[in-house]
Amino acid sequence: MNTMNSMVNKTLALVLGVGLLSAGAGAAGYAAFSSHTAKAPSVQPQNVSEVSLGETSGYDPSGELLSYMNTTSVMPSTDAAFKEETVYVIAGNDGSVQKIIVSDWIRNSAGKTGIEDVSELDDITILKEGESFSMGGDNTRVWDTTNDDIYYQGNISKELPVDMKVSYFLDGNPITPSELLGKSGRVTIRYEYTNNSYVMKEIDGKEEKIYVPFTMLTGLLLENSTFKNISVSNGKIVNDGSRTVVVGFAFPGLSEDLGISEDKLTIPDYVEISADCENFSLGMTVTIASTEILSQLDSENIKLNSDIDLNESMQELTDAMDQLVDGSSKLYDGLETLLTKSQELVDGVDQLAEGAVKLKDGAAAVDDGVGRLEKGTSDLYDGMSQLDSHSSELNDGAKKVFESLLATAQEQLEASGLSVSKMTVDNYADVLNGVIKSLDDSAVYQQALDSVTSAVEGKRDYIRDQVTAAVKTEVESEVTSAVKASVSEKVTAAVRVQVSDAVTASVRENVAAQVIQQATGMTKDQYDSAVAAGQIDAATQQQISSAIDQQMASDTVKETISQNTDTQMGSSQVMGQINAAVDQQMASSDVQTVIKQKVDETMASSDIKALIDQNTDAQVEKAISETMAGDEVQAKLKAASAGAQKVIELKASLDGYNAFYLGLLDYTDGVHKVMTGVGDLKNGTKDLKKGTSQLSSGMSQLCDGILTMKDGLPALTDGVTSLRDGSMQLSDGLKEFNEKGIQKLVELVDGDLAGLLSRIRVLTEVAKEYKNYSGIADGMDGTVKFIYKTEEIEG
Repeated sequence: MNTMNSMVNKTLALVLGVGLLSAGAGAAGYAAFSSHTAKAPSVQPQNVSEVSLGETSGYDPSGELLSYMNTTSVMPSTDAAFKEETVYVIAGNDGSVQKIIVSDWIRNSAGKTGIEDVSELDDITILKEGESFSMGGDNTRVWDTTNDDIYYQGNISKELPVDMKVSYFLDGNPITPSELLGKSGRVTIRYEYTNNSYVMKEIDGKEEKIYVPFTMLTGLLLENSTFKNISVSNGKIVNDGSRTVVVGFAFPGLSEDLGISEDKLTIPDYVEISADCENFSLGMTVTIASTEILSQLDSENIKLNSDIDLNESMQELTDAMDQLVDGSSKLYDGLETLLTKSQELVDGVDQLAEGAVKLKDGAAAVDDGVGRLEKGTSDLYDGMSQLDSHSSELNDGAKKVFESLLATAQEQLEASGLSVSKMTVDNYADVLNGVIKSLDDSAVYQQALDSVTSAVEGKRDYIRDQVTAAVKTEVESEVTSAVKASVSEKVTAAVRVQVSDAVTASVRENVAAQVIQQATGMTKDQYDSAVAAGQIDAATQQQISSAIDQQMASDTVKETISQNTDTQMGSSQVMGQINAAVDQQMASSDVQTVIKQKVDETMASSDIKALIDQNTDAQVEKAISETMAGDEVQAKLKAASAGAQKVIELKASLDGYNAFYLGLLDYTDGVHKVMTGVGDLKNGTKDLKKGTSQLSSGMSQLCDGILTMKDGLPALTDGVTSLRDGSMQLSDGLKEFNEKGIQKLVELVDGDLAGLLSRIRVLTEVAKEYKNYSGIADGMDGTVKFIYKTEEIEG
C-alpha cells in the first residue's frame, strides 16, 4: 500500500483501536464495517421518476431481502420500538442531489400496539399490507399495528448531514462528465465530502465544535477493458480479471474532532481514484455514510488509568481484529444469498417487461380512440353551429308566414262585412274570440275556451316549476363557468409566483457562483467554507453580496428569470398541477357554496323572475292553443252556427299554426343550447386527447425504461458475483490493516492518550446521539445510514 493508505490505516487504528483498547468493542466494530460492505451492491433503478418508491428502496414483498439488508444493525435489548432508517440519495454524476428517498423500519419486538412515531416525510408509502396510522400534530403519527414490524418510505426535502461533490480530471485538467464521455487518457475522479452536522460539547472544561463522526465508503465497479493501472488515494482495489472493484473511505471532520495536527497525521476527507482509460464511460457509483463505527463503542468504559498495560491492550486489539477477519466469511455467505435473490429479481423483471409492453399498446389504442372522438365532436360542433346560424332566419320566416296568414284572415273577415280590429301575432286570439262572441252560438266556443283555459291555468304552478328548473340549470352553468375562470386565474397567478421564486433562487445560485469565482477564484462551496472559517473579511463579503444583488437587478438576469418562468409555466407538468388545483378548488365546499349563493342571488333577481313569468305565460298560452286545436274541442264546436263555425275554423287554423310557431321557437332555442353543450364537449375531448397523448408517451418511456432495466440485469448478477469473489480477499486486507495500523498506534498517540481518549469518548456519544434523519419519537432508539447513488456517464 502507498503512503496515503498507510496513513488511513493509522487513522482507522486510532479511532477503532483506542476504543477497543478501553472498552473491548471488537464485535461491534465488525458489525458496523460489515453493515456497509453488505449493502454496497443494493439495486437502484436507472430512472427514479419512472418507478415506484418501493422499487427504489430495494424492498421485496416477501421481506426476505429486507431482512438480509438489515441483519447487521444492532438493536438494544428493550421492550421499546426501534427505528432503523436508510436514506437513499439519488444524485447526478457531479454529486448534486436530485431526490432523497427515506426507508424506515420500526422493529416492534415487544409486539406493542399503537406505536407512536415522528416523521417529516412526504408522500408516505406503507410497504406492508394491513398497516395504517392516524396523524397527530408536529409530524406525529400513531401506527395501528398489533404485533408486527412496520415498513414505510417517503420523500423529503432537507439538508443532508454530509454533502458530496464529484469532480473529473483528464490528464490533470478539469473536465465535465459529458465532455469526458468517450475520451482516453489518465482520468482522475475526486469525491469530496463536506460534513454539515455538528454539536457543541465540553471537552476538558472547554466548549468545542464536534462534527458528527461519519465514515464515508465510496465504491466503483470498473471494466478492465476500459480502465488500467488503477489507484485509489485511501482504500482498497480488488481485481477479478475482467472487472476491478474500488472502495475508498474518508472521514470528513474527524481531524478537527480528534484535534490532531496535519503534520502529525493527515486524516482523509476525500477519495481520489485514478486510472488510464480508453473510450471513457462509467456506471453508477455508490457511497455509504454512517456513524455506526464509533456508535458501537461503549463511551462509559473509554478511560485511562495508571494500571493500563499498553502491550496487553494492544494484544486485546489484535484479538478483536482477528474477529473481523473471521467475520469476512459471513460477508461472503451474505453475498451468496444476495446472488440467489438477484436471479429472482431477474425473473420478476421479465414478467414486468411483458406487462409493460401490453400496457404501452393499450395506452396507444386509447389515445387513437380519443383522437377519433375528438374529430367526431369537432364535426358535430361545426354542424350544430351551421344549423344554429340559420335559426334566426327560420324564426323570422315563420313569423312572416304567420303575419301573412293573419292578413289573409283579416281580408276574408272584412270582406264578409265584419268589423275586425287589426290582428297581430300577439292579439289575434283576442280579436277572433271577440268576433266569435258576436256571432250566433258563440257561447259554445266560449264555454270550450273557458273550460280549456281553466284546466291549463290549474297547472300553471307546475308549468312555472318546469320553466324555473330549466332557467336555473342554465344559470348554474353560466355561474359555474364564470367562477371556474376566476379560480383558474387565481391559481395560475399563485403557481407563477412559486415558479418565479424557484427560478429566481436557481438563477441567484448561478450568479453567486460566477461572482465568487471572478472575485476570489473559489467555487461557491469553497467560499462558503472560507466564510464559515472566518477567512473572508466582512468588507469582501459585502462587496461580493453587492455584486450579486447588482447582477440580479440587471435587465438580462430579469429577462432570463422571466423566460425560464414562462417556460416552466408552459410545461405539461405545471399545467397539469394548475388543472388539478383548479378541479380540487372547484370541488371544495367553499367554492360550491359560492356557486350556490351566486345562483340563488341570480334566481332572486328581478330580470330572472320576469323571464320566468314571461316563459310561463308563453307556455300556458301554447298549451291553451294546442288544446283548443285538438280533436276533442273541435268536436264540440261543430254544432255552432255556420257563420260562427267559419270563424271558429279560421281561428282553429290559426291556433294550429301558432302552436307550430311556438314549437319552432322552442326548437331553435334548443338547437342553440345543444350547440353550446357540444362546444363544451369539444373542448373537453381536446383536453382529454392531450392527456391520453401524454399517457401514451409516458407509457412508452416507462416500457423502454423497464426493457433497459431488463437488459442491464445480467450485469447486476455479474457484479454481485464479482463482489462475492472479491470478498474473499477482505481477510488479507484486514491483516494488513492490523500490521500497518495497529502497530503504529502507540507511536501516533505520542504520549497524549488521555486527551485523545476524552475526544473519542465525546465522539462516541455524538455518534450514538445521531440516530435519525427524518424524525424519531421521544424515547425511541434507532440507527440511520445514508446511501448516495450517482447517475451513470454513458452514451
